[in-house]
Amino acid sequence: MAAKYLVERQIRLVFDQGVNAEGKPVYKSKTIRNIASDATPEQMVSVAQALESLQSLPLNRIESPENYQISVN
Repeated sequence: MAAKYLVERQIRLVFDQGVNAEGKPVYKSKTIRNIASDATPEQMVSVAQALESLQSLPLNRIESPENYQISVN
């Protein structure tokens, strides 16, 4: 039977950087790695909001990419 194990969790802050020549939105992101595997969404939002206050660009969204290892037993 196969199993999936969380290897890494991240928080990615995506900021609005304006628009390009065609009028399409341009984004800039900052990634914080090695987030605790048991961190709750509320805790991650708190961290993201604290970091947002240090940035000059407006926050568009918060993402939480996760990497898993799959093993076959």
